[in-house]
Amino acid sequence: MTTTMMRAVSQDRLGGPEVLQMVELERPAPGPGEVLVRVHAVGLSPTDWFHRQAPGFLARLPLVLGWDVSGVVEAVGLGVVLHGVGDEVFGMLPYPNGHGSCAEYVIAPARALVRRPAELDHVQAGALPLAALTAYQALVDTAAVQAGQRVLIHAAAGGVGHLAVQIARSLGASVIGTASAPKHDILRQLGADELIDYRDQDFEQAVRDVDVVIDAIGGDYAARSLRTLRPGGVLVSLALGNTAPMTEEAARLGVRHKLMLVEADQAGMLAVAAMVRAGALRPVIQATFPLEDAAKAHDIGEANRVTGKLVLTV
Repeated sequence: MTTTMMRAVSQDRLGGPEVLQMVELERPAPGPGEVLVRVHAVGLSPTDWFHRQAPGFLARLPLVLGWDVSGVVEAVGLGVVLHGVGDEVFGMLPYPNGHGSCAEYVIAPARALVRRPAELDHVQAGALPLAALTAYQALVDTAAVQAGQRVLIHAAAGGVGHLAVQIARSLGASVIGTASAPKHDILRQLGADELIDYRDQDFEQAVRDVDVVIDAIGGDYAARSLRTLRPGGVLVSLALGNTAPMTEEAARLGVRHKLMLVEADQAGMLAVAAMVRAGALRPVIQATFPLEDAAKAHDIGEANRVTGKLVLTV
């Protein structure tokens, strides 16, 4: 391996975790407005295993997945003023087409990244961006959650969910979460006020008059969640692959239904970093894996039993 090459986790076909292979690729160079980041950690999300096995938003093979990144700026492109060589940064690459962080180096738009808070190490910082931005954009930008409101969060112990619990709590909302009973203790520690074991309770019967629902599951959860809202409430659906718009049904019930796709967002990342510094937000990390064990991490993540996040270390 020469200094102009790098290791990356690539795939040249769609399929199970076994399609992920370690390869050597030419190290990229930053263009105008871009930075080259030496990657230290990469958070994994369900969108990673989805795009590994299905075309999704990405049609071109071979491809290197990964949208989360925490690392150190190695080089800067023309006109970059926000970051300099040696800066420790974290953020989300533009979704969906800016993927590629499952590698030793990655190119990112300078304004997709912010300084890594001293309160986080690289593993913790790598776990946050995509999931935290999804939760922040759903709660703040889409639902405009206010203090005193009631927020129902499905899959509350998942990657997005456990961060949404903390963000909603920091906004002054009362938080209700759905999760299996073994995960209730950690969710109480993160700030959940009420918890529902979805295996034993029907949340549609147990919850009424909520202002906001954040749903990362989709399917029949969306229609059922509409019926838990009070008039004027909003359901924010994050599982776009299996959630149909229900504009008419929502209007009939006097509520709203929004389908949201996360976006790279410097303002959002600055807000996430500020919450970390204030002690209001921290990631729960179930496990870390070296880059070469990406297939193992995908296999575990795809089982949908993860509490918090899985992270690849580089």
